[in-house]
Amino acid sequence: MVAPSAVAAFPAQLFSGEFLEWALAFFVLAVLAWAVGARGIAGISMEIARLLVLVFLVLALLTLVL
Repeated sequence: MVAPSAVAAFPAQLFSGEFLEWALAFFVLAVLAWAVGARGIAGISMEIARLLVLVFLVLALLTLVL
């Protein structure tokens, strides 16, 4: 567990950009699935990518505030 003083000193270390990387991967998967006609997979992948971008934005805002 991280000590509270360490959290206050280095809030940017708590959040890396992995959610954005995963969102980009799911977006690419959605585009490829759409291109080959797999609409179900494309839709699900796009929803996952959208959710991950929203999580990324919330965590980025929290990191900026802290």
